[in-house]
Amino acid sequence: MGIDVGGTFTDLVASGPNGALLTAKTPSTADQSDGVLDSIARIAAQVGIGVDSFLSQVGLIVHGTTVATNALLEMRGAKVGLITTAGFRDEIEFRRSYKESTFNPRLKPPPAICPRRYRIGVPERVDSRGEIVTPLDEQAVREALRFFKLEGIDALAVCFLFSFLAPAHERRVAELAAQELPGAFISLSSEVLPEIREFERVSTTIVNSFVGPAIASYLTHLEEKLRNRGFAGELLVMQSNGGVLGIAETGRSAVNTLLSGPAGGVTAASFVGEKAGYEDLITVDMGGTSYDISVIEHLRPNVTTANWIGRYRIAKPVLDIHTIGAGGGSIAWIDNGGALRVGPESAGANPGPACYVRGGERPTVTDADLVLGFLNPDNFLGGTMSLSLENAQRAIQDHVAGPLGITLIEAALAINQIVNHGMAQSTHFVTTKRGHDPATFALVAVGGAGAIHAGHQAELLGIRTIIVPALASVFCALGDVVAPLQVNEARTLIARLDMVDLNTLNDTFNQLETRARSKLSDQSVRGRLEVRRFLDLRYVGEVHEVTVPLKTRTLRVTALNIDAVAQSFHEIHERLFAHSDPRQAIEIQTARIELVGQRDPPAWLARNFTSEDADGARRGVRSVYFSEAPTSVAVYDAERLQPGNFIHGPAILEQWGTSVIVRPGQEALIDAFGNCVIEVGRSVPAGPA
Repeated sequence: MGIDVGGTFTDLVASGPNGALLTAKTPSTADQSDGVLDSIARIAAQVGIGVDSFLSQVGLIVHGTTVATNALLEMRGAKVGLITTAGFRDEIEFRRSYKESTFNPRLKPPPAICPRRYRIGVPERVDSRGEIVTPLDEQAVREALRFFKLEGIDALAVCFLFSFLAPAHERRVAELAAQELPGAFISLSSEVLPEIREFERVSTTIVNSFVGPAIASYLTHLEEKLRNRGFAGELLVMQSNGGVLGIAETGRSAVNTLLSGPAGGVTAASFVGEKAGYEDLITVDMGGTSYDISVIEHLRPNVTTANWIGRYRIAKPVLDIHTIGAGGGSIAWIDNGGALRVGPESAGANPGPACYVRGGERPTVTDADLVLGFLNPDNFLGGTMSLSLENAQRAIQDHVAGPLGITLIEAALAINQIVNHGMAQSTHFVTTKRGHDPATFALVAVGGAGAIHAGHQAELLGIRTIIVPALASVFCALGDVVAPLQVNEARTLIARLDMVDLNTLNDTFNQLETRARSKLSDQSVRGRLEVRRFLDLRYVGEVHEVTVPLKTRTLRVTALNIDAVAQSFHEIHERLFAHSDPRQAIEIQTARIELVGQRDPPAWLARNFTSEDADGARRGVRSVYFSEAPTSVAVYDAERLQPGNFIHGPAILEQWGTSVIVRPGQEALIDAFGNCVIEVGRSVPAGPA
């Protein structure tokens, strides 16, 4: 089973022994484990047995969780103390002059997750060659730890200068902390991020301690609940890098789960793209709270180590996912200047959009979609939930249409247009601004609201093909089912590429692989491991570097491999920055590996094409507003559509959990796996929607 907990819903995909995929979607709960058990109960009911009996037959659960994300974004993490080299306790504040918005002088500092009074420098020093210059003052460490104990510190971060070259001092602090601060969660920078760059290292280490106790406690709590209900299998957790790991390692490296939820969707997109025959994809996941965008090239998701999450720098390898506050629950509001805005505030699951009839009174994107006819109020979540059109109309009229002096439909169209253009602009951020032409990619639209807005997104971006997966509304949970086991390890290694000692380089890669294997030691990989090597490279004198795959046919890196990675670096540099100089010397900064253990994917079998005629799935027609004038649109039951069915737009395909909007001028085909593939015409109708 794959279980993904989002801000609004908890999704589950279960793969049975016969290859059948069962799905469930239930409201998320304050204690995420309650929502997990609710979704399991829904699946158990589908197969006609009790929860305990069902769980006893489950061999593997992969969980995507937002516990760490919520702890950071909502500032509800642990009380953290930092021990660092004397004179460097303010590194987290200096931030190497980094700001997420460089040219915004009004940008305030982020909320302090480790206030200055809890950051203590102690005498010690290691130089840039890894040699001890000043021994560790253990008495100063003990005094710091005793102060932390009096202050109620429950998580400790340790970050010394150049500890990635010589970690002995950090390890000694951990030993002393076990005596003076028993029970505290401890993060050592030499273990969390053994790489150069002090700010990135201290930021990532502090965040790991801030969210660590929450994720460790939650996973222990969840496992206990599952075991008590009969689960005897293995529990794995989705990681931000697109792989999965066991709960023990996840508890120690909680920072790796900050993008646990959306990472599942990107992983699933690669799986579906391969099945559908598309290698280059832009994945957009529009749920109740956020809109997540990522780029996949040749079925490999882009990875970055330059992430800001909750105003803090996270330098661990994570899937390159750009997130904005735009979802079905995003609230429409009028600012002080009288302009209509949408988001980032969300109504969430409770009270939710006004149409949910749970106490929400402010208009949201979902309310606008309902008023425009994109949603069927009697068939939301496959008919398990009813929506109130009257509530949606009232909310938009009272909060948008009335104050702006426009009609109800104009207001709903304006909400729709603002959120669509905002999402398109964010998609340009991860494509056009990074050297990609979005028109050369297929758009994979997932999440409960993704397929509603994808048609307009494609028109705005010049994209010709949209793929709406058969399991679009529970897509991240599908990604949890198909994700591989994966560990990323890195170590700084400064050297000229053309002068690097191959023995040293190979020894570094071997040590990284050994460390990675130790983290998979308790996992059922069955020997199917793949090692992928990378080098962070830059021209000598440059400040920033790019990560370049190092392809080898043998276990050892050879001189020919070095020549090939140099050529790849020039090509990547040219694509990213419109500049390359093969005459310029290249410098290695960091060696990286990915250790990937492949798991058996679900047996998702192709079906034969039937007739193009889709009339057998037709439900009727309803009025939809693509502009101020209504359009009569054919409505289809997506569950009854068969491979080969062909549909001319405008049309609506009502899936369980979402609606697929095929706009005027577009055509849809159901492929062999039940995915809806939409082709977008070159000329699209004009209109504000």
